[in-house]
Amino acid sequence: MSIVNILVVVLGLCVFEVISSIDNAIVNASVLKTLPDKYRKWFLTWGLLFAVFVVRGLLPFVIVWLVNTNLSFVQVFSFVFSNNPEIAHYVELSKPLLLLGGGIYLFFVFLSWLFLEEKNYAFLVEGFIHRRGVWFYSIASIFLTGIIYYCLKINPVLALSATIGATAFFITDGFKQNAESKEKDLTSAHLSAFSKILYLEIIDMAFSMDGVIGAFAFTISVPLILLGNGLGALVVREFTVRGINLISKFAYLKNGAMYSIGMLGGLMILESFGKEYPFWIAPVNTIVMLLFFLALSYREIKDAQKVKIKK
Repeated sequence: MSIVNILVVVLGLCVFEVISSIDNAIVNASVLKTLPDKYRKWFLTWGLLFAVFVVRGLLPFVIVWLVNTNLSFVQVFSFVFSNNPEIAHYVELSKPLLLLGGGIYLFFVFLSWLFLEEKNYAFLVEGFIHRRGVWFYSIASIFLTGIIYYCLKINPVLALSATIGATAFFITDGFKQNAESKEKDLTSAHLSAFSKILYLEIIDMAFSMDGVIGAFAFTISVPLILLGNGLGALVVREFTVRGINLISKFAYLKNGAMYSIGMLGGLMILESFGKEYPFWIAPVNTIVMLLFFLALSYREIKDAQKVKIKK
């Protein structure tokens, strides 16, 4: 890849990591306000190192290793940084498995948000779909069954990858829902500061799955994923400390994140079945979605200000 290509991919990864971590940043900010200053500093320094180098640093290697079980984890780790052509061969062979499992995961994240999650409606159809949230489970099941049926015709191993992607979604979704339900408990006084920090790290691991899995829609180069996601995690931590109140004013930013996740999931699924796209599709999709929904949010802020002035 040329320098320009690398910069485009890294920028796209960074932006995607930021917008897909909005919920995580909001939960972190609300809990950090209840912590003593020394614990807050500990989380923002050592917690950042854990989030970037351990969680987002190891997950890409684990994912590549899981779809290349004939290699040891040590081999995967060493081959990636030694530019050994053998790892490129193995990763290329496993690319459909990687993309399909990741694509199913991301598409289910999008469907879950669209049908089940409370949101600010950017479009009327979002409200219509949300009121019929019970259909999420039927649609997700039918979609998964269709994908598996098609996979069994061309490659049975792909069917296993699809079910792993769905399983990963339901596991992490359970952690996320638990985090949202426990948010009030985390801000209460009866929990110790250490317990709150430990729980924040667990929540961060669950939320980081979206960014790491989505990264493979941009590139299968683990070093680039580490760089882009690491920079994005740094930006998220900075927003957690300084800009979370600003982020919360943009009503439709979460919508942009979810539509971007849905598009990336769809691209990954199609790529796993042999459809090829230029490298810039995923970064451009993410940046365009962000700018569009930022513009919608800004217009909403301006309209609210005009109404306030009239009153």
